[in-house]
Amino acid sequence: MREISTQLVEETVCSLFLSACCEIGSDVLGLLNAALDREESPFGREVLRQLIENDELAARRRMPICQDTGMAVIFMEVGQDVHFTGGDINEAIETGVRRAYREGCFRASVLTPLGRVNTKDNTPAIVHTRIVPGDRVTLTAAPKGFGSENMSRLFMLTPSQGVQGVKDAVVEAVRLAGGNPCPPVVVGVGIGGTAEYAMLMAKHSLTRECGEPSPDPELAAMERELLERINCLGIGPQGLGGRTTALAVHIEQMHTHIAGLPVAVNMQCHAARHKTAVI
Repeated sequence: MREISTQLVEETVCSLFLSACCEIGSDVLGLLNAALDREESPFGREVLRQLIENDELAARRRMPICQDTGMAVIFMEVGQDVHFTGGDINEAIETGVRRAYREGCFRASVLTPLGRVNTKDNTPAIVHTRIVPGDRVTLTAAPKGFGSENMSRLFMLTPSQGVQGVKDAVVEAVRLAGGNPCPPVVVGVGIGGTAEYAMLMAKHSLTRECGEPSPDPELAAMERELLERINCLGIGPQGLGGRTTALAVHIEQMHTHIAGLPVAVNMQCHAARHKTAVI
């Protein structure tokens, strides 16, 4: 049994969000530069140029990439041989988020859904926990802006719609979203499971290194095909037209019920922010 202090978890969460909100990953920046080389639309090229400049300035000046510093989403993998000491692990996570958003002067966007009363510190966070073998804890911070989150879709397809139905649903979700999710986007897709688990897979897929193909060859081929179809929609950077509507498509899947075929789509805007640490 390995003991891990909740204070260490708090410090790690704080550090991850301070970094994620200000530093775009080299994976995303590389895809943006590659898209700039390919883009034919003058408006699209100018938007991509400005996005790249914005990302570089944000990292250099330690300022937010986007004014929407998102709702704090955390994926936490806890080794089954870990024992947390020093207090409530959930409170440690919340304190880490609270500190990061205050220290970074990030926008506090979280409020009660009906009364619309702001909590003023961007808590509570959304935490997804999974127990795994080992004695380590992996924390992934993924600030999620709501221009893209609002474009989420769940399709409960019939099994007879099959693979083609899945592909068409994903492309239709991006088409209907248009410029709202601030393209170029990363399209997260969850196939199978139950309704809520398909949505979780779609969200989790966005934490993969941007553009890294699925280890499943069949899914990797589907990702390539969907990316090509999506970029033929002509939505383009920031919805101003062009061939760069998406930077990548990431798919996760699991087994499902004989009577169903859930398909979830969760899009990430051009500020595809996520940082991971292992403690």
